[in-house]
Amino acid sequence: MSKVHVKKGDTVQVISGKDRGKQGKVLEVSPKEGKVIVEGRNMVTKHVKPRKMGEQGGIVKAEGALYASKVMIVCPKCGKPTRIGHTIAEDGTKTRVCRKCGATL
Repeated sequence: MSKVHVKKGDTVQVISGKDRGKQGKVLEVSPKEGKVIVEGRNMVTKHVKPRKMGEQGGIVKAEGALYASKVMIVCPKCGKPTRIGHTIAEDGTKTRVCRKCGATL
């Protein structure tokens, strides 16, 4: 089983590719493939066939999957893209922290 450093709902910044420097919210995470889908980023065109009677077909724009290594989590406190650190609290719970300012994510 493989792990991904981002979770659904995280705000991330794309660090390479055509959308470099742009931010968005993670909509879906696929740890098996090591990919994430970011809201409004890596837009691709899909040719959709009408499935039901009266339904419209055509070309639709949708978000494509990105490799998780191409995104960095943006810290909500300092607003900068950062790597993730982990700390273990007194009660034994593991929390994610910002490596730049130390805020919990």
